Parts: sequence; C-alpha cells; structure tokens
Amino acid sequence: MYAYRTKGTCSSQILIEMDGETISKVQFVGGCTGNTQGVARLAEGRKINDVIDLLKGIQCRGGTSCPDQLARALEEIRAQMA
Repeated sequence: MYAYRTKGTCSSQILIEMDGETISKVQFVGGCTGNTQGVARLAEGRKINDVIDLLKGIQCRGGTSCPDQLARALEEIRAQMA
C-alpha cells in the first residue's frame, strides 16, 4: 500500500493499492466524504495513466484538489514503477 500526504486540500492523506498498472483500491483520509468516495470508486479498476490523464490539473482551491492530489500521488507511484 502506498500512502501519499496531500498538500493544499481538506483530505490529509490518500492510501492507494496497485495491481501492476491497475489501481485496485483508493482511500482518502479526511476531505468531503461523498466526493472523495466517488473519486476513489471511479479510479478503482482503471489503469494508472488513464486516471492521471483524467484528474491532473483539476482545481478546487489553492491551485489543487483531491482529484489532482490523487493524480500527483499516482505520478509518484508510476515513477517508482519505472
């Protein structure tokens, strides 16, 4: 399991499990429960590159958002996989 400390969002951490290049589980710690659960469910079962492409750059406040932070976390995971 990968743990990512978020920056600039209401959530404080994102926990991510991978199965190869497929995201198997996402859990946000904190944040707007309905929104973070929705984003997590939409990401699960998808390829890492697809989710990064969909979510990177989405803004809420402070130049980032929970979806954007998930994309940034996935970029770090992808870099470690290379």
